[in-house]
Amino acid sequence: MSLRIAIIGGGTAGWMTANLLAHRWGAGKARITLVEAPEIATIGVGEGSTPTLKRFFEILGIAEAEWMPACCATYKAGIRFRGWSPASGVAQYSHPFLTQIDLHTEEAFTLNCRNRRLGLDVPTAPGDFLLAGVLAAQGKAPLAPDHFPFRMEYGYHFDATLLGQFLRDQALARGVSHRQGRVQDILRDDEGAIAAVMTDRAGPIEADWFVDCTGFAALLMRGALDVPFAGFRDNLFNDAAVMLPTPSAASIPVETTATALSHGWAWSIPLTSRNGNGYVYSRDFLSADAAEQELRAALGLRESPVEARHLTFQTGQLVRHWERNCLAVGLAQGFVEPLEATALHLVLNTVDLFMDHLERGRFTPQYRDAFNAVITDRVERVRDYIVAHYKLNTRDDSDYWRANRDNGHLSDPLLHILDTWFRRGDLVALLEQQPELSHFASASWHCLMAGYGAFPPLAEVQREDVDFYRSRDLARFLDGCSLNFPSHGDALAQMKKVAA
Repeated sequence: MSLRIAIIGGGTAGWMTANLLAHRWGAGKARITLVEAPEIATIGVGEGSTPTLKRFFEILGIAEAEWMPACCATYKAGIRFRGWSPASGVAQYSHPFLTQIDLHTEEAFTLNCRNRRLGLDVPTAPGDFLLAGVLAAQGKAPLAPDHFPFRMEYGYHFDATLLGQFLRDQALARGVSHRQGRVQDILRDDEGAIAAVMTDRAGPIEADWFVDCTGFAALLMRGALDVPFAGFRDNLFNDAAVMLPTPSAASIPVETTATALSHGWAWSIPLTSRNGNGYVYSRDFLSADAAEQELRAALGLRESPVEARHLTFQTGQLVRHWERNCLAVGLAQGFVEPLEATALHLVLNTVDLFMDHLERGRFTPQYRDAFNAVITDRVERVRDYIVAHYKLNTRDDSDYWRANRDNGHLSDPLLHILDTWFRRGDLVALLEQQPELSHFASASWHCLMAGYGAFPPLAEVQREDVDFYRSRDLARFLDGCSLNFPSHGDALAQMKKVAA
């Protein structure tokens, strides 16, 4: 008899899970059912991704020309941060996604960062060293010509509602059963595992394994199984967001923009159908009305009749992501915040690792503790990287930013990384020797530190050849190789033609 798996809740996380399970355990190994209440709307926040989403579609064998036009998607070469560290003299910086070709320039970048920490006046802007940064500055899509010998990595911007619908259709084509109903009760067996989920329209849903994709409510994990929640309130102050759409720009950028405002930051996510905008802030420092007015002012929408959407959230994660016969995925397992677009990255990581550990244990909970330790650590290390964005800020225009800079609730791994950097140590070697300190590569930490201008004052140094410290001119390199990356607009237009 095949394994029975019930996913409770839809949205992007639920349907991603359904597709991954069906892809690996379809063909008679598992019967997968997803139950959702259509009247419960998806959050619709987090409409950007890391390159992990590219890997997700590659695993499923779904071409960009098939899904991107259906989801109003655009390419994402990285994130542009504006106004986070004005006192350092850095008004903005680009944090590009790393590509395979960056192996040839990353060493020059890290060398310059180390020399700048020694007081030398050398260039350290991440976007000047990494290919995706050069492409973003030129408005080009990260799509290399066929003869390009290096693998390109990039993320996407997408309409979250449309992506959920697209993934639903893909899952149904893979044999996933779809039921509609709202959870009314959850029954447990004599050993405490979930036996069935009672719904108002779909009746009782019985399964061997359950996946909780019920969002912030976490109806199965926090509700029925009473799994504790470990909050990140001491590390991350933000707990609310307000959203306002605007029309798409004539020229669609290849980056997400994260702009620091008075008590938080605003995202700008470019889609082909609209531009998604939002303001993430802390209610301890700013009211919802004031946040909406500040966002409207930033977007030039003070008198606009467009209605804003407000939501609140709690940062943190479940103490255990796998409890008895239930796995939490997506917002049900926890939430860091959308600054680095890691939500879907963690969904794929969670489901992949769960399947690995379950198979290894012959579909028993033998390796449940090992799984929980890995996922908990990954979420904490993602949190550390995001906390560093706030800790290192040099704004002085509000109590919010000063409180973030003065925040002393930092993990030991984060303290170790910051200590190595500011003591002019070798951060590359540290993370190679102790990879458990970070979920992010050393290049990402160098992008963050250099982007913030987190360096000591310049020294009076004489040097014979300043060009030795200069980055390679990637734009000239690309021209010399006759590599014609398409413009972002041309790439999207061509994709629509292919899809049609």
